[in-house]
Amino acid sequence: MAGITLAQAQAALDAWLLADTAVATGQSYSISGRSLTRANAAEITKKIEFWEAKVKSLTRGGIRIVGATPC
Repeated sequence: MAGITLAQAQAALDAWLLADTAVATGQSYSISGRSLTRANAAEITKKIEFWEAKVKSLTRGGIRIVGATPC
């Protein structure tokens, strides 16, 4: 089974960032049939942090080279 691609991770991050903006302005937002409101702000923050870390780990800058000696 293939892992999550950078494009998928970026799309998920973008969706959660939109949710955060909508909720911050007093609106509700739906992702995959779930309605999110101000009460879900902590959950939205956790999802943003998760997907941001995933995007970073999938980009060249986020790749760790094990065993390499720093210059």
